[in-house]
Amino acid sequence: MSTGARWSARDGHPDGAPPVSEHRVDIEDAEGVRLIAFDRPEARNAFDLAMYRAVTDGLLGAAVDDSVGSVVLTGRGTVFTAGQDLREMAALANGTADPEAGTGFPALLDALQSFPKPLLAAVHGVGMGLGFTMLAHVDLVVLDETARLRAPFAEMGVPPEAASSLLLPARMGWQRASLALLASEWIDAAQALEAGLAVRVVEAGTVLEATMALARRIASFPTRATQEIKRLMVAAHREEIVAARAREEAAFAALFADPATNPGSGLASGLSGGLRD
Repeated sequence: MSTGARWSARDGHPDGAPPVSEHRVDIEDAEGVRLIAFDRPEARNAFDLAMYRAVTDGLLGAAVDDSVGSVVLTGRGTVFTAGQDLREMAALANGTADPEAGTGFPALLDALQSFPKPLLAAVHGVGMGLGFTMLAHVDLVVLDETARLRAPFAEMGVPPEAASSLLLPARMGWQRASLALLASEWIDAAQALEAGLAVRVVEAGTVLEATMALARRIASFPTRATQEIKRLMVAAHREEIVAARAREEAAFAALFADPATNPGSGLASGLSGGLRD
């Protein structure tokens, strides 16, 4: 498929699920690389059910497409992604969400965790919440020099997600991970590089170009070799990641089930003011 050959969330789902009514993702295939671009800039590329489904479909399709040797995740507009759509999360907490709304996040995490091919991310602007934690499931992260990452879970009153309780200490060390998770502090591009969260930082405005060049190099190698290398790298940690996700999901379920700790009202009130910068 050429660079001009694109599909989006408007086109529905390869698995036959109902089509999504609103555009969420741009997907482009060229030179062995699939680009998956979060394209909801009016909501800072926040993930709602439609976005989760569209990105998951893009990954699952790439996994079985022999023409794809690597995948790059990025965001359109001025940010990578602000993470979970707080309106949808508040509705989930309050029990007013679409019955399917809670299925999007775990399906995406399953796809990221099991993705068999080299996965890269070109990150610019803000990576908040899932926009930070998903990077621990990415093989190579390239940051724009203006990029900033944040895990706002403590401020939101919720547990960590996406096995970040395991993966962030493993990547960053206990002290840095504690600062990120317990104090919800911003991490700038230079700090992220020093902490081992990224492979390089590039000049503002060049991150996608730099990441695509790296992805094309990887895609030029025999796919069987790159997939086997990744499989062997991930195998040693797979069971620990699965267990960490299970612990986090149990903590979320317990939190939401108890009216005394359910964060729904706090999330709803935070929609107008936003999370602290």
